[in-house]
Amino acid sequence: MKVDKLSVSFHPDLGDAVRAAATRAGGGLSGWLADAAQAKLRSEALGDFLDDWEAEHGVLSADQLAAAAAELHLDTASAPPAA
Repeated sequence: MKVDKLSVSFHPDLGDAVRAAATRAGGGLSGWLADAAQAKLRSEALGDFLDDWEAEHGVLSADQLAAAAAELHLDTASAPPAA
């Protein structure tokens, strides 16, 4: 498999936390960082989609957001309030 090697720099505390998280996950640092990057890209794509949807259909209501959270089995108790 072809790979794209990158060099990244972190604040030392963040670097320690990332290495520890990769170790806890039982995988390598590169795999953990790749998974984190994929999650960030998915999150940004979802945000873009929702922005476009709301521009066309209007802002999602609190009831719609609650229904979506319930459908996705999300813990909304710790989530920040919708803007």
